[in-house]
Amino acid sequence: MSTPASAPPRVLTVAGSDSGGGAGIQADLKTMLALGVHGMSVITAVTAQNSLGVQGAWELPVAAVRAQFRSVVDDIGVQAIKTGMLASAELVETVADLLGGTDVPTVIDPVGVSKHGDSLLAASALDSVRTKLLPLATVVTPNLDEVTQLTGVRVGSEGDMRTAAAALLRYGPRWVLVKGGHLPGEAVDLLTDGSAEHWLRAPRYDNRHTHGTGCTLASAIASRLAKGDTVPEAVAAAKRYVSGAIAAGFALGAGIGPVDHAWELRR
Repeated sequence: MSTPASAPPRVLTVAGSDSGGGAGIQADLKTMLALGVHGMSVITAVTAQNSLGVQGAWELPVAAVRAQFRSVVDDIGVQAIKTGMLASAELVETVADLLGGTDVPTVIDPVGVSKHGDSLLAASALDSVRTKLLPLATVVTPNLDEVTQLTGVRVGSEGDMRTAAAALLRYGPRWVLVKGGHLPGEAVDLLTDGSAEHWLRAPRYDNRHTHGTGCTLASAIASRLAKGDTVPEAVAAAKRYVSGAIAAGFALGAGIGPVDHAWELRR
């Protein structure tokens, strides 16, 4: 009789569902499987979404979000948590309250808009993200549009990324990862805790199929933290994984296709 295998590290995503499978909960769980952890989910919203954009979005009730979280955490336990689309101030505050009762690394992806430019966070929720959610973050991972939403800082150069990171750190996260993918040239990100700086660079691939990059990166960081990496180690490994996934991204439908979460498994 074979001996049962021990459980892999457990990672929980608290995010919205992407019916097209490229971002959100679906991207998170694919990333977690690819990186060797057991992924679990709390769904905060359901979207009707495809390669062309978001056709509709419906928040789940607070009671449903709270019940999913308690069901997983109280029985199975978690070793890292990642948050994504939280949609409203009420859901942001609910999730912040739940996270405050845990003591595991937490990656906050402050999702504001989809790859297609569709709003995924109510403007009225921004203050709750700043004051309730960011102080709980081990790492917060905004892109440049989300940096501007949260801080008012407009980033046009690498020097501006340092200014943006300082503005975000004032809200209380331990580390900030400012993603500079919207700048021209190399894909450069800045990771800092206010003392140490880590500049992460990767080639910019000639591939428009990049749906789900933010969700994938945050989930990869959480997966690596659950496996025991330090924050700089986790972010560097996640950056390498996402760069490979972007390079292997493929066309689906008539619009922007997804990154390939299984790219390492296909080699």
